[in-house]
Amino acid sequence: MDLLFSIPDNLTELLVKILRFTELRRAVLYQNMHNTRTAGFVPQDMPVVEFVHALNGAIAEHLQNQRLLFCDTENIKFGPNSTMEIRPQPDAHAKALLEQNRDEYIALQVGKLLENSLNRKIARELLALKCGAPWSPTGLPIAEIVAPDGPLEDSSTPRETTD
Repeated sequence: MDLLFSIPDNLTELLVKILRFTELRRAVLYQNMHNTRTAGFVPQDMPVVEFVHALNGAIAEHLQNQRLLFCDTENIKFGPNSTMEIRPQPDAHAKALLEQNRDEYIALQVGKLLENSLNRKIARELLALKCGAPWSPTGLPIAEIVAPDGPLEDSSTPRETTD
């Protein structure tokens, strides 16, 4: 049974999208750290500002028309049944840091990972409270519907994860 069909309201759907985005971003940032010594590697990041603007637009639509409407952007495509595809983008600043100072590059990636982890934990906690389940370090039952299991660009398939 696909639990995504049972998302009961707009707040839950919004939180699920944030959780999916942060899971995808974490994977991209891990690759950035893993490939520091790979010749020709170009660091990437998810289009964070673009995602925030898409969420803000959906929230504004909800406030005005009582419906949550996600509009596609250049790098983010919202599909049926709560699916979402996001295309990572080259990170020119990170690339320059990687070429000039590997320590600063690693510090940048760690900072992004920490920010992303905090965003994910807040969204997970809010979702748990919304669903009436307390947060636990071992994961939530709801975790089965909030994390992707396909390639980085496609977060439409659920899987269990721990963060």
